[in-house]
Amino acid sequence: MGEKIATRGAFGKAIVELAEQYPELVVLDADLSGATMTKEFSKTYPDRFFNMGIAEANMVGVAAGLATCGKKPFAATFAMFAAGRAFEQVRNSVAYPHLNVKVVGSHGGLSVGEDGATH
Repeated sequence: MGEKIATRGAFGKAIVELAEQYPELVVLDADLSGATMTKEFSKTYPDRFFNMGIAEANMVGVAAGLATCGKKPFAATFAMFAAGRAFEQVRNSVAYPHLNVKVVGSHGGLSVGEDGATH
């Protein structure tokens, strides 16, 4: 067996490896690249990384638009914000038209410690 790492660490590593094979892969992040571990992707592929700020609904809308243009977007944020803030955009802009957008939610537990109760 390999070494144990956090799922967010595995995601961060895997997304960089996938980008080598898929030049259409892009990553959008809600100003959480240190927590979601997309920071390595942003360093390796800065032209394919979009920090959307604290605006998850907008991030999903942009991801949907990118998908209609042939990109393969991964939209990363904390799970609470992906589910709570971006629900309508995921439903209406991604799910209904069957777009190839991956919504990645990290920190899905009841508490994320020092990041605060709202997260």
